[in-house]
Amino acid sequence: MAAAQGRLSDGADGMDDAKDTAQERAGGALPPAFRAAVDALRAARVRPQVEVEPTPAPQRLAPHAYALEAVVVDGEQELADGRLVLLHDPAGHDAWQGTFRLVTLVRSELEAEMAADPLLPEVCWSWLTGALQGRGLGYGEPSGTITRASSHYFGGLAERPAASQIEIRASWTPREGMGGVPDTAAHLAAWCDLLAQVGGLPPAGPGDASVVTLPQRRGPQSR
Repeated sequence: MAAAQGRLSDGADGMDDAKDTAQERAGGALPPAFRAAVDALRAARVRPQVEVEPTPAPQRLAPHAYALEAVVVDGEQELADGRLVLLHDPAGHDAWQGTFRLVTLVRSELEAEMAADPLLPEVCWSWLTGALQGRGLGYGEPSGTITRASSHYFGGLAERPAASQIEIRASWTPREGMGGVPDTAAHLAAWCDLLAQVGGLPPAGPGDASVVTLPQRRGPQSR
């Protein structure tokens, strides 16, 4: 999955500030709840079209952080990519209403007519909430933005076709379970469901009937 490296440098909620993962910081034992949450992420199994690997996490958003990035592939084509960051503050955070927070950036290129759909932002937000609800996950304080952008080329670049992109930046507080540890593996699976849906892949299993699925779309680039 090395091809996904570096494509998310514009960041999401400070993700571009990342230098080292929390696990690489010297000194100090990690809180048991955070270690358990990270271990669950590392052990999680995801659908085969989604390639996931660790990536440097931000250092200034929370005392502890762990990050993953992923790309959705179909043969030699990349359909969508994204980053998921797990934040943990043992003292709690007023805005989170909890001690853990998940932050994500997901994006994919779209056909021009699809990008022009006025309902696209609402549909994309429903993909996120539907992915979490479809896995039966409890969560709170969701927030985010849906951005669509179009690029048109001129002069020496005039031969390039116009391109449109959708971008989802979001965060939510996962409900904590036994020992104050959220089910991070299930949240990762839901996030992969979101990535696959943004990339135009069919659902892996029965999902939320209220979520609208759009047709297959062009991926960001070939591998």
